[in-house]
Amino acid sequence: MTAINLLCLPYSGASAMVYSRWRRKLPGWLQVRPVELPGRGARMGEPLQTDMQALARQLAAEQRLAAATPYALLGHSLGALLAFELAHELQALGCPPPLALIACGTAAPTRREDYDGKNWRDPKTDHELKLELRELNGTPEEVLANEELMSLTLPILRADFLLCGRYAYRQRPALACPLHVFGGEDDRANEGQLLAWGKETQDAFTLRMFPGSHFFIHEQEDRVLAALAESLEPHRLCA
Repeated sequence: MTAINLLCLPYSGASAMVYSRWRRKLPGWLQVRPVELPGRGARMGEPLQTDMQALARQLAAEQRLAAATPYALLGHSLGALLAFELAHELQALGCPPPLALIACGTAAPTRREDYDGKNWRDPKTDHELKLELRELNGTPEEVLANEELMSLTLPILRADFLLCGRYAYRQRPALACPLHVFGGEDDRANEGQLLAWGKETQDAFTLRMFPGSHFFIHEQEDRVLAALAESLEPHRLCA
């Protein structure tokens, strides 16, 4: 049976290498391929992007060859929204659909207004960004207090929040691939906002909930990876 390339999109403020440790934990038939975004990691010298559609279009051109082989898309938070847009942009380029799209930790594209609850369309101050990081409960206080680290992280986070805040949903035919959603029981995305993802596919839809807050993918890493492999196993047979 053919291996599946798992293209992983990062959450706000992060490099795609947050997924690198998954390579050691997932079965060999599932190949983790972190998709780095401009302005961070190995692409630090490139300008940050604040237009979701433009970024998805850029990534689609870059990932076109990867999409010629059996692949799935996964993203957490901002990454889930970006993975959704990337699937549509790859389709527009004539690529085959992914074997599955896995969206973690965020409301469906049609439910952004009642999910964010804040005006992220305008750039936020460093203080506002740090408050948000504390609320999301994913950044240790010693990191927040490290001015050097924050000077590198906050510009990326500011741009990423603008990506979400300025996102505009576009009505298009539903995706022709299964869509699996993972949510955290104590995260801000409620069940209705997560279930609304089901409207974005004409194929199978599943929702799985895990203990934990916004960063449940790290808090419950082993359980999440087991569920991920279980969700993709049937699609492996179609690869």
